[in-house]
Amino acid sequence: MGESTILSNLNFTIKEASVNDASVILDFIKQIAEYEKLSHEVVGQVDDIINSFFCEHPKVFCVIGYHQNKAVGYAIYFFNYSTFLGKHGLYLEDLFVMPEFRGKGFGKELLIYLTKIALNNNCGRMEWSVLDWNTPAINFYKSLHAKPLEEWTIFRLTEAELRELNS
Repeated sequence: MGESTILSNLNFTIKEASVNDASVILDFIKQIAEYEKLSHEVVGQVDDIINSFFCEHPKVFCVIGYHQNKAVGYAIYFFNYSTFLGKHGLYLEDLFVMPEFRGKGFGKELLIYLTKIALNNNCGRMEWSVLDWNTPAINFYKSLHAKPLEEWTIFRLTEAELRELNS
């Protein structure tokens, strides 16, 4: 979508990440992991970010929000597919605003920016996961009319389990 100035009265700008932002993206990943008490799970490095986000055919994307030219938040997303809708969807992997910049509308603007990307890509929906203890995030998403899918359970196979199943 290119650069988009949002909340110009607060000097907030959203930009699509470039390869020069790889260390900024990794720093945000570490910050969200710390907030979620999952720092021990972060093993990715700057080269992993470069190889994933900025390769010839990337499957994951990032936008960064700037306040007065300082990176203060980000969103990572990718496209999935709904067989029921017969359309792609946008999956929000991470949405994070630095604690000292929360409550200013920046998270909402990042989310709205992603809804525009979803609509521009003919997506039938947008989804994400939230840790069940993260009440501030849950309340924020509900205030935007997002609905929790309480009847669904997320399952995961780790890389080790993937390898075990293929040995």
